[in-house]
Amino acid sequence: MTLPPPSKKRKVNGSSLSQSIAQLERQITDAVSSNSSLNPLADLVDIALNAKGPQDTSKAIYALYRVFVVVISSGKLGLGGDESAKVVKAWLWERLNAYVLLLTGLLKDEEKSLRTSSLQILFSLQTHLSKSASESSSGPQFHLSHFRKIVSALLYCPPSQRSDSNVSPRDTKLDPDVLHLFHENWFSVHDDIRWFFLRESGTILSKINPQSHPDVSSNLLSILEQLVTFPTEQSELNSWWVPELGNKPPKPKAQDESEYGDGEEELKPDDDDEEDDWRKYFDEDAKDKDVKKSKGPMGRAHTLTLHQSLHNLPSHRAVFTRAWLNLLSKLVVPNNSDATKALAIRALNVMHRGVLPHLTRPVLVMDWIGACVDYGGTVGLLALNALYVLMKEYNLDYPSFYTRLYAFLDRDVLHLKHRARFFRMTELFLSSTHLPATLLASFVKRVARLSLSAPPSAIVMVIPFTYNILKRHPSLMIMIHRESDSEIAAEDPFIPSETNPLLTEALSSSLWELQSHRRHYHSSVSTLAKIFSEAFTKPKYTMEDFLDHTYGTLFDAEANRKIKKGTSGCTRGGATTEGKITTVVCRGRCRLMMQILSALVGMWLLSCGGFEYLWIVRI
Repeated sequence: MTLPPPSKKRKVNGSSLSQSIAQLERQITDAVSSNSSLNPLADLVDIALNAKGPQDTSKAIYALYRVFVVVISSGKLGLGGDESAKVVKAWLWERLNAYVLLLTGLLKDEEKSLRTSSLQILFSLQTHLSKSASESSSGPQFHLSHFRKIVSALLYCPPSQRSDSNVSPRDTKLDPDVLHLFHENWFSVHDDIRWFFLRESGTILSKINPQSHPDVSSNLLSILEQLVTFPTEQSELNSWWVPELGNKPPKPKAQDESEYGDGEEELKPDDDDEEDDWRKYFDEDAKDKDVKKSKGPMGRAHTLTLHQSLHNLPSHRAVFTRAWLNLLSKLVVPNNSDATKALAIRALNVMHRGVLPHLTRPVLVMDWIGACVDYGGTVGLLALNALYVLMKEYNLDYPSFYTRLYAFLDRDVLHLKHRARFFRMTELFLSSTHLPATLLASFVKRVARLSLSAPPSAIVMVIPFTYNILKRHPSLMIMIHRESDSEIAAEDPFIPSETNPLLTEALSSSLWELQSHRRHYHSSVSTLAKIFSEAFTKPKYTMEDFLDHTYGTLFDAEANRKIKKGTSGCTRGGATTEGKITTVVCRGRCRLMMQILSALVGMWLLSCGGFEYLWIVRI
């Protein structure tokens, strides 16, 4: 497998250095063919390590790549051989490790072409090393020790070793172009790369200290949150970066756990023989053990070899589960609560659609999601959405869900930028016809009370929201038809300070707050509010038509409103004050301006003593 040429062809300033690189490459290639000394390889590695400009570095790393492909293909890094051959292999591994270390550092280089070229070379070497290992083994192999270095480089982002690089060593964030290239060419495409990356990243996350490596969790989240091609059926496991792994594996022997192994122990002398903790995520509860006894075509998943695991869909879900659980446990930025909340928001944004459906047991994330609810604000709101999915689709028992949701209805909820998302989710949460009327009445009453101090763009969202709930639950209609027995205004029995929505006495109250909006200064609000005085024969509103309104959209709607009659102009004496009533008379195209004037007059009157005012419009 060959790599594409460098993305940019540059003019070479040092012709002598270019000649030296080309000469060393020829010497090494000839030495491999004639089985002679490979000492020029050390000189070529030194040139790559000490190259000053990006042009020279690019030439050196591509020359080294071609040289190492020849070395690997010749079998000089394979198994077997006498003592002298083992010494040569150890020396070659040292040179290869130095080269790979240079490539991993170049992933953070300031030169984009070096970053992308290095990643391409690293993955191409992965193919050649795996092929060489497969040829010297009884079955297909994946060179795990080399791949671990790639994973570590993507997560730790070590600084570039190039002498004239200006990237700060403290910058350990994964570069967007490297992330995009990794996703588009490997992680979202090839099943073997995705499986091994998930397994190795889970191992790394389980061992790191967030204090010393604060960006590792963020880098892994950047990779996982963009994964939208996770397989859901066995037939989707059909793309392999290492072609040998695409061969159909032999059927597993029943109850033979000794077959499990990665086959990589002899690839490199210092390769660790670690226990693969991802297997424990296949374990089921005791009550499910009888179900697992039935033998399927692939046998028990946790007894499979690596080759068999790559062709087994439950094993992909197991490594996916382990990676996410380890990530959530380390998703924290030390001494920075705002950054921690930002990471939680990113994880929760993909939790319900990109994570929960692929976990072996979705309830495993219940504790983390429950902790996020306590954050409140956007974090808590998104956590409630994930919690609701767990309750609805995975039978999670969470009795205090609606109490937690009710707590989000505070004085700020109608003023924040996430209010549209809140009402989308709340309408979904309250859609069940089996919810008690007492609970629903508390939500409707609390939202109506908050609308008294809400901007028009929020009120036009509250009215359709309330109308839909009343239409879906006719038992709440008494809240808009209740009349007082006496002429004296009765005290509202609603208890706004009560945190339990079942104890607020809202069902004994009325929605007088929404009735007051019939005299709102904004015509859209006053028109919408009249719906509660009419028969409930209209179909329910489509909430999406109201959720994204702002002051800007309301202004544009009024400015672009078509005038039915062609009259324009205002009557003389546009505003008069009689006692506590301010009357504004307008016609034609001045309507918008007079609405704005009315709002300003209203704010002025309120500042002078809270006078009431009335808006009258004539078309």
